[in-house]
Amino acid sequence: MGKRKFAVRQYDQDILYHYTDFQALDGILDCAQLRLNNVLNMNDAAEMRHFMSRLCSAVVQRLEGENNFWDAGKARELFKKELKREFFYSAYAACFSLYRDDAAQWERYGNRGRGVCVAFQGEHLGKLAGGDLSLQTVFYQDDMTEHGLVDVFCQLIENEAGHLEDNPSIKEAMNDAWVQSVVFKHPSFSSENEVRLVFSPFKRHDAKPRYHVTAERIKKYYALDLKEMCQEAGIGMEDLIVEIIIGPESTQSQPILQDYLRDQGLPKLADRVSLSDCPLRRLPI
Repeated sequence: MGKRKFAVRQYDQDILYHYTDFQALDGILDCAQLRLNNVLNMNDAAEMRHFMSRLCSAVVQRLEGENNFWDAGKARELFKKELKREFFYSAYAACFSLYRDDAAQWERYGNRGRGVCVAFQGEHLGKLAGGDLSLQTVFYQDDMTEHGLVDVFCQLIENEAGHLEDNPSIKEAMNDAWVQSVVFKHPSFSSENEVRLVFSPFKRHDAKPRYHVTAERIKKYYALDLKEMCQEAGIGMEDLIVEIIIGPESTQSQPILQDYLRDQGLPKLADRVSLSDCPLRRLPI
């Protein structure tokens, strides 16, 4: 994904936990790749759309409160057209939680407890971000009335006499809105306490996607070259990854996983493998 400047934004949380399966773990360690998957395919069915629809409501409410019903109608139409372009603005992300060995995370992201949790050093992960790749805290919010973009859109719409879609300033504000939409989720997901490593390809047309083909479908993703990025940042893989936790329902042998890590040239990490203490139990179907 090209060169980038480091330390543009760092996250101050000590450890960020990535719940996944063993195939993805192999991709991270053997291939030194971290996949960024389409946010629209994640567990919140209203990803990105939630923020945009609530932002639209806040803009319309503000304009109607000023008895500016004409511009309020224009705002509705503007956002209605934009929401139809949702896939064009799709962002890609790797997701982390602040929670270690958490039952809900194992169920949702750790292959129902049969997977693995990879603990990343937050400070080092933040050093890999920069440019169009950002490490961001997720906000769980329904009310956008105080969001700064409400003022921006209201002013732009009130001052625009022509077609809103043709106004470069409105296009720029809409791009900003789509970028910010990636880190706003419905409050019902607040228990996840999530942090995301986010890339928005619509801002970088030179970025090349990759595709994972299965018997059932084709998935599009972007890959981060962890080896190259760590070298540029002066970070070792055993500095970046500080622990691996085997899921509570996994049949994975701890000694075999440790052998795997040693054969990958990661002996220190092999000593930091643990078994989950989470008392997760699968209910019979």
